[in-house]
Amino acid sequence: MEMSQIRYVLAAAKHLNFTKAAAACNVTQPALTKGIKALEEELGAPIFHREGRRILLSDFGHSMLPHLRHIADEAAAAQVLAQNFRLLDQVPVRLGVMSTIGHVRLARFLADFEKKHPGLELSVSEGSVADLGDRLSNGELDAAVFTRTAETEAGFRVDELYQERYVVVFPPDHRLGRMNAIRLADLSGEAYVDRLACEMREMVMGVCKDRSVDLYARFRSEREDWVQAMVLAGLGFAFMPEFSVTLPGLLQRPLIEPGVERSVVLATVRGRRFSPALAAFMQSAQRFAWPG
Repeated sequence: MEMSQIRYVLAAAKHLNFTKAAAACNVTQPALTKGIKALEEELGAPIFHREGRRILLSDFGHSMLPHLRHIADEAAAAQVLAQNFRLLDQVPVRLGVMSTIGHVRLARFLADFEKKHPGLELSVSEGSVADLGDRLSNGELDAAVFTRTAETEAGFRVDELYQERYVVVFPPDHRLGRMNAIRLADLSGEAYVDRLACEMREMVMGVCKDRSVDLYARFRSEREDWVQAMVLAGLGFAFMPEFSVTLPGLLQRPLIEPGVERSVVLATVRGRRFSPALAAFMQSAQRFAWPG
């Protein structure tokens, strides 16, 4: 069964005339009638009754017509999908974002990308580094926004987007507000809010231990919004990436001695071919004016 044969049958069923059907299909009448006869032989029953120049659908033809229309519709839909894919139209890019990445600046990039590619669909999902890494490897994601680590560099191709410092955030009435920058030693004995989802948490806690900086965690959470809300409520300070601070009213100062920063990267699977949509996304990410 060939698509041309199906088109011939549908045209003939519409016009009930082989000559008009051939004109509608832009083929000669002998080619059309030959194609229809070949399909009838393949199916084992006549689709049309021939009565001179007049043709009528047989009972078998009536029963087959909905199925042939469905096949033609599916083929047309596949062609539209393929065309949209080539034109970057209605082709989703599946992006994973690490839960500790600040959404404000990333959203500015995504909005800029959408304006330049208005027909392209973008889906964003959040997760941990381990979860996003598994989904990226399994083909469930096209790209992911991570913090650069030895593990991410070993497992994926990474393109740097921007770097950001870690800052100390605290409520407006906190004594730390009198300082222009905050040393780690200045925080010893201070109550703090522990960000359990922070990918650099163990490193920071290790430095605190090495320098005999004693911190008292009054609240712990994996959720960035809860951490910031509890800091603003006066439960203590928190270490945060500077572009992740989003709650109005929070004050922040750079962390020094030692300074801590992270590199935010866009990760893809090495050797995996980019779709046209993903290629456009990657190019836009590389050209965007990221902070810092």
